[in-house]
Amino acid sequence: MATNKGLKQGHIERIRTIKRDNSKGRAKKANINDQIEADKVRLIGADGEQAGIVPLEEALQVAQAASLDLVQIAGDSDPVVCKVMDYGKHLFDIKKTKAAAKKKQKQQQIKEMKFRPGTDIGDYKIKLRNVTRFLEDGDKVKISLRYRGREMAHQELGMEMMKRIETDLEEIGTVEQYPKMEGRQLLMVIAPKKRK
Repeated sequence: MATNKGLKQGHIERIRTIKRDNSKGRAKKANINDQIEADKVRLIGADGEQAGIVPLEEALQVAQAASLDLVQIAGDSDPVVCKVMDYGKHLFDIKKTKAAAKKKQKQQQIKEMKFRPGTDIGDYKIKLRNVTRFLEDGDKVKISLRYRGREMAHQELGMEMMKRIETDLEEIGTVEQYPKMEGRQLLMVIAPKKRK
């Protein structure tokens, strides 16, 4: 029974250590009000105007009078820079702007479409329609044309196919990487045109 209790204690200690380690990885919160450790501070008022260098007690009184917080915004300067603001609202605004930026950001992907030197017209049109859709969605498209066996002797057929693809897509896409051979493949990358 005693060993079991010892195991539990060791387990709890390990959890405490992990929690302590995880707290180091988080972004450091700003010092506010009584957490600020300085004799004098460079004070910025709630309106954004510089109030000059004042004793910490005076800065705290200014913040209290305005029913706001005194927030340390630059701790590595001498004297420490503090601003009078609503800290909760400030954190909320930061979170909101980060969320909006993340929402607005679209991850561009690279789609791939495979062709052959002898791709017939029906398949070519279907593949071209898919490439068009990818470009309209804002994704880049890697066009790969693979040669098999004796097709390597007629590499000009592949180059003609690539030129045809480039010409058919010139209204919605621009060639980012011109056709080049990599082993038995001819590769080309097309990026969507910037919308005006």
